[in-house]
Amino acid sequence: MENQAVFEKTEYLARIRKVHHRMADLDIDTLLVVDPANMNYLSGYDGWSFYAHQGLLVRLDEDVPYWFGREQDRSGALLTTWLPEDHLFTYPEHYVQSFSDHTMRFVASVLASNRWDKGRLGVELDGYWYSAKSHIELQQRLPGTTLVDADRLVNWVRTYKSEKELVLMREAASICTHVMETAFSVIKEGVHERSAAAAVAAAQIEGIDGIGGDSPAIFPIMPAGPRTVAGHLTYDPQRAYRNGDIVMLELSGCRKRYHMPLYRTMCIGKPSANLISMAAIMDDAFTALLDCIMPGSVAETIERQWRAIMAPHHVLAPARVGYAFGLNYVPDWGEHTVNLRPGEKTVLAEHMTIHLIASLRIGSDVFETSEPVLVTGNGCTRFMDVPRALHCS
Repeated sequence: MENQAVFEKTEYLARIRKVHHRMADLDIDTLLVVDPANMNYLSGYDGWSFYAHQGLLVRLDEDVPYWFGREQDRSGALLTTWLPEDHLFTYPEHYVQSFSDHTMRFVASVLASNRWDKGRLGVELDGYWYSAKSHIELQQRLPGTTLVDADRLVNWVRTYKSEKELVLMREAASICTHVMETAFSVIKEGVHERSAAAAVAAAQIEGIDGIGGDSPAIFPIMPAGPRTVAGHLTYDPQRAYRNGDIVMLELSGCRKRYHMPLYRTMCIGKPSANLISMAAIMDDAFTALLDCIMPGSVAETIERQWRAIMAPHHVLAPARVGYAFGLNYVPDWGEHTVNLRPGEKTVLAEHMTIHLIASLRIGSDVFETSEPVLVTGNGCTRFMDVPRALHCS
């Protein structure tokens, strides 16, 4: 079977070594990885199969991790990962969504049969895919094992991008630029919101210049008119755009599960003087914000600088103004590590990718914008050159 892993084996081995360093710091013998993005990062596995239990077992004393999943997903593991066949453990169908059995009993049996059940087992304790039931089953089935909170251990390794990862992220940026231009061209008075959303989703998958896209972790968020008062709403499937609508666009390109998000604001028809002023303020403010991003900057300090930049124009409530992003699956493209917000002591470093985000609301008008950036040795660089100006149709 032809192997379709995205990266060469050497890239994955380098990632495993970094994970091993963090495991050693926590005295972890075995790491249970169930987050699909973390699985992909370490093994290449790319099945849309995370509705059933699956994961990796990373041993501190071995360079090659072990995959476990449903028997029917074994071929997908052989196709998308760099792992040898003897590192694939599969369980039968009776475990899937069973009321009488649980897949972690199978995992516990794998650990026990390989004599990996007497040390410290790291688990992604706050992960979306690591349930309370999973934790209880492991506790009950592995009495000689100490369960250790290793939540976001792999996520923090993912925060620092390799040059090969950045190639994919730049391709995702090309797709995102195309996606945003598609939105600008199709959103017009009288057009149904669903039609615009369909065109945007098609552009995300079709890609550009022969570079095909993946469906992003977040469906196109593009509320218009009355729906802009709330965060994270998408289109209204029965509504058509109207003159005077403000449209918020939170879109992304995605290449081999690596994301490139971007926020922009549109207005249908003639914008108010207030909205024009807000757009100009935010454009200038973001130019100043980009100058604050550099290696050695502390996350909370950047948020504080952002509030100082905006103070002459509008009082902002303390909130995050950016976060780390990259490889991910549903429900979001954030890495759940770096957040630029009050109280956050994380120090930015070269090769981090940060999505800078901000919105301003005055009266009934709202303007939102963002910039995904790469932290470099002496500052940051933008991934795209899509104007932040208010776009009117």
